[in-house]
Amino acid sequence: MDSSSTDTGGTSRRQATRQKLYEAAVTLIAEQGFSATTVDEIAERAGVAKGTVYYNFASKTVLFEELLRHGVGLLTASLRSAAEEVRRRGGGSVEALDAMIRAGLVFIDAYPAFTQLYVAELWRTNRSWQPTLMVVRGEAVAVVESVLREGVERGELSAEIDVQLTAAALVGMVLVAALDWQSFQRERSLDDVHSALSLLLRGRVSGTGSPASEA
Repeated sequence: MDSSSTDTGGTSRRQATRQKLYEAAVTLIAEQGFSATTVDEIAERAGVAKGTVYYNFASKTVLFEELLRHGVGLLTASLRSAAEEVRRRGGGSVEALDAMIRAGLVFIDAYPAFTQLYVAELWRTNRSWQPTLMVVRGEAVAVVESVLREGVERGELSAEIDVQLTAAALVGMVLVAALDWQSFQRERSLDDVHSALSLLLRGRVSGTGSPASEA
């Protein structure tokens, strides 16, 4: 085995270990809070030695900060991928936004504990990782902003919309609606929730606007 193969193998193992630690941390912190969760508990839940936690992360705080980066990074990538796929098919801005709503719901359905933590942390102002959280939150919203801005430039969306605020509102809508679904309406399917949010996106709550199939 050459050195490049060794490096790749080591990197893959470290990534796998970090993933275990992320999953353990997010579950424990969602269950009992950040302060009450210890490094020993995270190591035990992940099935690794305590020293492995400190080998990968300098502290529990650093682990949580990197967890936020990792999780929101996955969400941002899924939103971007959904929009790009619509563009490759020649779809318009509303279709791209709708695809992003679905991608967000799929992500939240897959990572409900992380989403709960993320939303909770957005409202805190006394955390050392707040600057990092604002950066990664901005990256996620910026993906939606780019689709809105392109839609305005193409004349597909109204030039009167506030792109920045509308992007934040769309991301917030998906997060809050999905958490409500996860907590109180589990009998609903993902398709059902997506359909309801799609109606809001397409302006059909009042009974006006184009049918979803026309996008």
